[in-house]
Amino acid sequence: MNATDKKTQAEITPAKGIRLLKEGNQRFQNNKQESHEFSQEIKATTQGQFPFATILSCIDSRVPAEIVFDQGIGDLFSIRIAGNVISDDVLGSMEFGAKLAGAHLIVVMGHTSCGAVTGACNDVQTGKLTGLLAKIKPAIEQTKEEKDAKTFVNKVSAKNVALAITEIRNRSEILKEMEENGMIRIIGAMYDITTGEVGFYE
Repeated sequence: MNATDKKTQAEITPAKGIRLLKEGNQRFQNNKQESHEFSQEIKATTQGQFPFATILSCIDSRVPAEIVFDQGIGDLFSIRIAGNVISDDVLGSMEFGAKLAGAHLIVVMGHTSCGAVTGACNDVQTGKLTGLLAKIKPAIEQTKEEKDAKTFVNKVSAKNVALAITEIRNRSEILKEMEENGMIRIIGAMYDITTGEVGFYE
């Protein structure tokens, strides 16, 4: 599998990018990943990089974007932060990926059994984490109560993804305009840690 080059990147529309991620995730689930010659990918990306998508995901060690989507070096911009929350730095990174580096797709990916979301639901307060978890509170407030704590956490995680997408559009004029002009697409997804499956919001 070769690293994405400039010509290939230009040909990958948002719709095609989603298809590539879905196909990669299917390979991952079936344990039929493509062969990655990392030494070749390193050599191919020495002079530049042309990823086709930016993935915002949680720092959770069970959810490495390149692996669950079966992509190699140079294929994805990967932004990771607990609870996949939005900040100015995250938005700036997305703007770099889309406006300057040519990625046509932005995916906000939450996951089941998220520790950050669980912490926010339990009102954990400790150091700098307190401020980060506060960004998840709106999703808690907009999610219907559930008797089962795990179900509630997963629903909050899904709502947190939806609110993050709205926040991207509201806080970044660059990304909003690019999406309105059809240059990029911003989409949500949820990763199931029990099956390895990624479900996209479509």
